Amino acid sequence: QVQLVESGGGLVQPGGSLRLSCAASGTVYSIYDMGWNRQAPGKQRESVATIFSDGSTNYAPSVKGRFTISRDNAKVYLQMNSLKPEDTAVYYCYAQAGPHVSWGQGTQVTVSS
Repeated sequence: QVQLVESGGGLVQPGGSLRLSCAASGTVYSIYDMGWNRQAPGKQRESVATIFSDGSTNYAPSVKGRFTISRDNAKVYLQMNSLKPEDTAVYYCYAQAGPHVSWGQGTQVTVSS
């Protein structure tokens, strides 16, 4: 079992930056891919960024060039720059461990002036 805890959300003005962190615990040796999804009010959850076990990354077109995902052992980070109001959402980290996907509890990011 893998447990995930996110931190780093908050309120930021358009054009600002935030860094989200997610720490995994439990059977972390079994994790291979990690990433971030988000869900805005009234919308479906969408993939934001993934970092694969080989270190390669994938981004949603809407965040490419503005967001950067990175990983340090059992922690995954999301550096978000040039934030826009449409980035407002609850951000969830996830970890793929074998056939199972574990999710964090989510952290709110609000981009507003």
